[in-house]
Amino acid sequence: MENTNSFLVLFLAPVKEYLEDDSVSEILINGPQQVYIERGGRLEEVTAKFVSEPALKAAATNIAKSVGRLLDEMHPRLDARLPDGSRVHAVIPPLARVGTVIAIRKFKKDTLTIDKMLSFGSMDESTIKLIRALVALHKNVIVSGATSSGKTSVLNAVSSFIPDRERVLVIEDASELQLQQRHVVSFETRKADKNGQGEVTIRDLIHSALRLRPDRLVIGEIRGGEALDLLQALNTGHAGSMSTIHANSPEDCLRRIETCALLSGIDIPLAALRAQVASAIDAVIHTARLSDGSRKVVSIAEVMPLSGGEYQVRELQNWCTESISADGAVSGRFALCEPPSFEKEAKVAGIDLPS
Repeated sequence: MENTNSFLVLFLAPVKEYLEDDSVSEILINGPQQVYIERGGRLEEVTAKFVSEPALKAAATNIAKSVGRLLDEMHPRLDARLPDGSRVHAVIPPLARVGTVIAIRKFKKDTLTIDKMLSFGSMDESTIKLIRALVALHKNVIVSGATSSGKTSVLNAVSSFIPDRERVLVIEDASELQLQQRHVVSFETRKADKNGQGEVTIRDLIHSALRLRPDRLVIGEIRGGEALDLLQALNTGHAGSMSTIHANSPEDCLRRIETCALLSGIDIPLAALRAQVASAIDAVIHTARLSDGSRKVVSIAEVMPLSGGEYQVRELQNWCTESISADGAVSGRFALCEPPSFEKEAKVAGIDLPS
């Protein structure tokens, strides 16, 4: 692994200092002459440059080779996980008009714990109590949000409340989650080889997972037809499961799950599908990256039964922005909205809820 990392640094020498800088979370290479990094939630352009487009393309090609993938005219896109856990996506010309484009999302060596998120202001004590109750009561939870809003970090934090005695099966496209429980079994999808064979999808792994006696399923991200398999699993007794999805709000999260389920290729009436979504998902935790680069849990919403065939959510807590200073810093507070419908259930189980 160390040899492979040295090999990668050799080809990415112009951005070596950012690869080794733990404060840098992402490196964005827009052709040979333009590089941006993300630090502290903010993008900044740096002076690093590659000597030429052929040199940059060679770097991308060798990254692909190092992880057993192809990047050429027939395969102009690369989506891969590096040996250290970082994720890389590359697109080469003529698809990318500015030259080879590479995005590297660096793997965080330290797990972002609930306590750290509390200290960063990403959530407050009430948020923690609500999340702890959702997990303890085996509610099915989806963490939603935009790209780079902190969904994976929040899912890690949510999963930290799963009791150590439970068997947790984790399914991801690229391993990012860092569950700390003792009984965790992790699976990772596999791309097809150069002959188009050997692909193993999230859907395949969900089918296997259901036969491996899980207490909970943790799916890294819902992106396509696997949503229908997950919905069926959640509606047949696998309570307490969790996943993430790209969405703009808790309501949009449910519509996105519906759309992904329709991509499964299985013909199912829309009314029946919506009933499955509303029945399977108990709560949505919505994340956002604010204008100052900070990431917060901006909403926790409970999913209610359909009303007139439409999704209904009941917001339990949200983030209220109260002011933005001259330097862009956002100030505000977390506000409780309505008591959860599972208040009595929590009381019987001896679980403390925010008052």
